[in-house]
Amino acid sequence: MIENEPYYLSSGDEANLFQAAWEAKLPVMLKGPTGCGKTRFVQHMAWRLGRPLITVACHEDLFASDLLGRYLLMHEETVWVDGPLTRAARMGAICYLDEIVEARKDTTVVIHPLTDDRRMLSIDKKGETLRAHPDFMLVISFNPGYQSVLKDLKQSTRQRFVGLQFDYPPAAQEARIVAEEGGVSVSVAERLVTLAGRVRNVREQGLTEGASTRLLIYAAQLISRGIDPAQACRTAICLPLTDDDRLQATLADLVEDLF
Repeated sequence: MIENEPYYLSSGDEANLFQAAWEAKLPVMLKGPTGCGKTRFVQHMAWRLGRPLITVACHEDLFASDLLGRYLLMHEETVWVDGPLTRAARMGAICYLDEIVEARKDTTVVIHPLTDDRRMLSIDKKGETLRAHPDFMLVISFNPGYQSVLKDLKQSTRQRFVGLQFDYPPAAQEARIVAEEGGVSVSVAERLVTLAGRVRNVREQGLTEGASTRLLIYAAQLISRGIDPAQACRTAICLPLTDDDRLQATLADLVEDLF
């Protein structure tokens, strides 16, 4: 259970929509770019609803058994150990599958019975059909910008969820977030946000992803600890975004213009 309220600055009606979905026992899909606040939003809502949060970082080697559970040998005895999805469904937690498109397609199929009016989970290895706790909620997230033919969310999965769209906050709001989370003055935060806006425009020149709010906070945290602002920006923003020397030079010029 999350004891302290995670800082989250709402940019719309997403909190009320999420709560309504939880009350209606509907699964939720969060769409938005990397580092725009999706995970923090889920943490905030788990605190607000008073429910435990179980997070799974999805990846291509994630098997169904990693979500459901498996038999393990413990003290010379074979015992069943629930996986995170089973544990959440059993105890009434919020299960958050982060970057769901990274998981194997045959793995994501196991969530289907939990996302309709059955709200059931079939655990074949154990011979159990688990009916989800009334307070259980399934939340998934993904970045539409990373979608491809090979990594996409199938329509048979998409249409089981209600969707919430996320994006980088408006500049004034993003500056407040960076100042609060990064421990810097509003004026420094505003310059970081201005830098982010310019970096995001570089995407048209070949940059795969723009500077996320998360990276701005990282830069602010370095600055708040005495690191030179330009160096902090290069370390926390420029280097993580690209290995391309030409793009690195472009980003460095943007940093020098502001810091």
